[in-house]
Formats: sequence, C-alpha cells, structure tokens
Amino acid sequence: MSNLAGMPEQVGGRSPQLYSIDPLSDVRWDALVAKHPKASVFHQRGWLTSLASTYGYKPIVLTSAAAGEPLTDGIPFCAVKSWITGDRLVSLPFADHCEPLLNDCGKPVEFTEWMSGERERHHWKYVELRPISWCPDSNSRFGADRSYWFHTLDLTPSLEQVFRNFHKDSLQRRIRRAEREHLSYRTGRSEELLSDFYRLLLITRRRHQLPPQPLAWFRNLIRNMGENLQIRVARKGGVAVAALLTLRYRTTAIYKYGCSDHRFHSLAAIPFLFWKFIEDSKATGAEQIDFGRSDLDQDGLINFKDHFGTTRQRITYLRYPNVERNSPGRMTAVRRIFSVLPDSLSRLAGDLVYRHLG
Repeated sequence: MSNLAGMPEQVGGRSPQLYSIDPLSDVRWDALVAKHPKASVFHQRGWLTSLASTYGYKPIVLTSAAAGEPLTDGIPFCAVKSWITGDRLVSLPFADHCEPLLNDCGKPVEFTEWMSGERERHHWKYVELRPISWCPDSNSRFGADRSYWFHTLDLTPSLEQVFRNFHKDSLQRRIRRAEREHLSYRTGRSEELLSDFYRLLLITRRRHQLPPQPLAWFRNLIRNMGENLQIRVARKGGVAVAALLTLRYRTTAIYKYGCSDHRFHSLAAIPFLFWKFIEDSKATGAEQIDFGRSDLDQDGLINFKDHFGTTRQRITYLRYPNVERNSPGRMTAVRRIFSVLPDSLSRLAGDLVYRHLG
C-alpha cells in the first residue's frame, strides 16, 4: 500500500507535512501513548499487535512528526481489506473508542483532509474514527455515523459507597445471593481459564445469534497484553458458569468481554464477577472502570450497566463518506443461520468472518 509506510505526505499543498509510521516498530509511538492524557488501552502496542497477528490488519499512525523528531500527535488506524465488506481505514477495529491523540497546537483540518484524500487515492469505501469527545472542524468532510452510550464507573468513593450505589434488587441482593451459593472465583491468564472462558463464550454468542471471535484473538491478547489482561471465572461445584475478560491501563480498568451459561442464571454469577472485578480494581489503585459501549436500543444492557451507578455519555463515530449499511432484514437472516450452527462450524464461521468486520 503506497504512502503508508513512513513516507511524508503533503496535505493540500500546505505546511506542515504529515507522515505515516509503523507503530509496531517505531518506539516513538510507545512514548506518545505513555504520556498522552487521552491515550487508552486500545492505543497500546499490545492491542495493535493482536489485531495484526489475528486478522492480518496493517496498523499505521498518522502524525505531523518527521523521522527523528519526537511524536507530539498521532492517529492510529488499521487498513482493513475485505472483498465482503469493502476496503477501509478504521481507528480502531474492535475498539469501543479510540481518541485521536492530538495536542493543542495540532492541525485537525490537515489530518482530516489527509484522511479524505487517502480514501479517494486508495479507493477505500470509507475512513472511520471512534472518538469519545474529539470532533473535527466544521469544514471537515467527516460526518456523524452510528452513536452509542459509553459507560464509566467512578471508583474514587469508598468501596462501601460504590456498593451502596448499586441497584438494590438487580445487583445488591443478587450479589449476596451469589455469595450464599459459595461461588468460587479465580483470575489469571492460564490455558485452563481461557478454555473455560471460550466455552462460555460459545454458549453466549449462540444465544445472541452471533459467531464467536476466533480463539486466536484471545490467545494473542493474552500474549501481547500481559498482566494488563485478566480472565475472571466463577464456578459452582467446579463447573465454570460465568466469565469476564478485563483489561487495565493506568488507573482505568476495562470490561471488554463477558459470557455465561444461562442455565445457571439464578446463581447471579455475572453480578458476582463484576463485583469481584470492582473489588480487585479498587484494591490495585484503579480510579475508573470503563464499562464499554452499548447500542442505543439495547435497553437491557443499558439498564444493567446503569444499575452499577455508572455515568453514561453519548459517543458518535465519524465517517467519510457515510455509506449505506446492511439492511436489518439481511442481518436478521444471517443471525438465524449462526444460531443453529454446531460449535465446530460456528467457530469456523467466526474465524472466517471476523477479519471482515473490523
């Protein structure tokens, strides 16, 4: 892919030039992520390396820093090549959010002009940004795309106060019920815990009529994220009944994946695991939990996260240009097919299709 491997890019014939670098080999990216106040777990090399290893995406970073200069800004992307969903540039695949790392002296107009120009040059279907709060200049060609609720939980109050803020019936009583059931709790990154997690993920994705993410994705995350990733499993009588996969960056703990066996729903294992996650995060100095995004029409998921006392804000992804999405009817038919596939075929489907969905 031309002009995406460190070659300088002149934008609109104006200064300054913009450059693209490889964040997997350029240590300047690690330095910027380490110091930028808006950096997140999704900016880290471990996330980018996992995307590249699992799905074959090529990560790049757009910056105003020439070779040999320290990075003061940067926007990470992955080039997603797909004959099914179209070639595109995404910041970043499978991330709930990814704020452009710009500084007060940056040139947002130049950055957005580069993105729109590169889209036309490479015939990408679209360029997508997933910011939390950043908005392009009013003259930018980027427009609002899909919106979500983004949920966070403040952990600075005492643990007792955090618990008191939980919904009494939906959470407090259910957590106490789980404790009376003597659910066991283990956390780590072992192959045994990954096996428990993935078995429960298969059950959950089938229930939601969706294929599971590739097992290789989780293995790569474990390898590349190190101790910042934890699998948390609740068991009853030695049987794994629910699991969470969580991440950590600075003082933010991140809930990323959750799954359970619905036959044991009455044990309240998922609320129990979230409470253990909150306890562990608070004990290790976390000040906030990132509960991730929810579709605006996912009332059940939204209410579940609200019941923890989270704060939510509306975030909107940006695209240039806005393109027509698949019709709901077509997606419903596809989901029905996934819901009846045996596990072996469902896993194969996930291995095949996820690289097209980033």
